[in-house]
Amino acid sequence: MQRLSPSSKVFSRQLRREMTDAERFLWQHLRMRQVRGGKFRRQHPVGRYILDFACLEKQVAVELDSSQHIESSAKDEVRTAWLVAQGWQVLRFWNNEIFLNVDGVLACIDVALHSTSASFQPPP
Repeated sequence: MQRLSPSSKVFSRQLRREMTDAERFLWQHLRMRQVRGGKFRRQHPVGRYILDFACLEKQVAVELDSSQHIESSAKDEVRTAWLVAQGWQVLRFWNNEIFLNVDGVLACIDVALHSTSASFQPPP
């Protein structure tokens, strides 16, 4: 298993303390295995990336995008491609979707948790 650099650990802790409103709202629905029993972690490092929410057991990543992601869509595509190559299923939602259609977002997450057959296995 790849060790986490001290700077990544500090940064992910900072991100957990400084969650956006959309992240905080979605976390209230994901925590404590509320969606199909999936255990999610907040701001979880994977490789050189930090995922907004990660279910390690099913390798499902939930990423929330704000308007700043419009300019960085190419970077997001590279990030998503790398995660998919590592066996992750990546779900992306706009922040406003979280507030306007949380039930639909949770239904998509539920389907992803149900449809994936990946089991959590730490990297060699």
